[in-house]
Amino acid sequence: MNTIHYGWVVIFMGMFTTIAAHGFGRMAYTILLPAMKDGLRFDYTQLGLLGTGNFVGYLGMAIVGGFLAARFGTRLVIGCALVVLAFSLMATGLAHSFTFALAMRFVTGLANGAAYVPAMALGSAWFAMRRRGFATGIVSGGIGAGTMISGLLIPPVLAAQGAEGWRTAWMLLGGIALAIALLVAFLIRNRPEEKGLAPVGAIAEPTPDVAGVGEKVSALNWSAVYRRGAVWYLGLVYFFYGASYIIYMTFFAAYLVKEIGMSPAFAGGLWAAVGALSTFCGVLWGAISDRLGRSRGAALAYLVLAAAYIVYALVKTPAGFYLSAVLFGVTAWSIPTIMAAAAGDFVGPRLAPAGLGFITLFFGIGQAAGPALGGYLADVSGTFTLPFLVAGGISLAGAGAALFLKRPGR
Repeated sequence: MNTIHYGWVVIFMGMFTTIAAHGFGRMAYTILLPAMKDGLRFDYTQLGLLGTGNFVGYLGMAIVGGFLAARFGTRLVIGCALVVLAFSLMATGLAHSFTFALAMRFVTGLANGAAYVPAMALGSAWFAMRRRGFATGIVSGGIGAGTMISGLLIPPVLAAQGAEGWRTAWMLLGGIALAIALLVAFLIRNRPEEKGLAPVGAIAEPTPDVAGVGEKVSALNWSAVYRRGAVWYLGLVYFFYGASYIIYMTFFAAYLVKEIGMSPAFAGGLWAAVGALSTFCGVLWGAISDRLGRSRGAALAYLVLAAAYIVYALVKTPAGFYLSAVLFGVTAWSIPTIMAAAAGDFVGPRLAPAGLGFITLFFGIGQAAGPALGGYLADVSGTFTLPFLVAGGISLAGAGAALFLKRPGR
């Protein structure tokens, strides 16, 4: 009698992790930003700095969290991180000053990084290389699902409670995240060996020890990660995504509401549509990268993302907004999915969390700088057109860099 491989249970727990960590911990800020601006009387530079504080926390713990997961196991690291994230989300709803809000966004970033990076590496541990992109795409689908939930849940709360509704929204998201933390901690497992299993697809194609760092290598063997030049270049390719997408994400709703004059309900509905479209984009682009290769898959994804940003900046009509949302939605988590799969390709399943954590350093640098840069450009120019055009240019540079990404040796 055939039974479902436990790897599928684990990979869907990874999806729930990204719903809470990324979907609530990061993406909900986009739709809450206009209400927080009014409630706390912040300018766009301050709002951008709140985003930067979140990403600085994410960057620091993403690197450390990847190695902690390789050393102590993803179950412990993810479980603890999600609990911290839940309480930091609820605490954000108590903010009355910029300093406190910044501190809470920083803590949320720490917890996000500690949960998200090990979750995205689950595909490398539980699936053979030929199915790794697809599996990682399921995990990244949680980002879209969390974004969709935020876009549907938050606007009614804001409408019902007015100026202080954003506080209730943060509390609600934190409560849901806590429930997810308990579920994930109960069901997730570190590696197939704990269940007496081989990785999914390993019988047909055993996962190669592409980096020479299989089960015999210490989980804390940094040299197996940072001494590979290809891993550094992989990080460079990832940098362009971090620096570009976050400008679009952070100011998506503020642009529609504050500059274009659309209603918060319109912005929330469009953001929910982005989330719905992006729920399966990781699966799509993971499968594309399995077939075309990580290099060409990433380059193609970058081109679509660039088009989304440029259309959003220049076509200031509902049709343009919808087109941009569709382009971004179907490609939103393509690059993280491809990079997570590529990290496993280069350093092997055992060190996949550490490899992903290392290249996240580059992604995080771009992501930390993006919101502050975008907010500054918006304040100086008086429009969001320039920040979105800059995001498009950065994404085009990422497409060029991705074309020179080499295949891992076996």
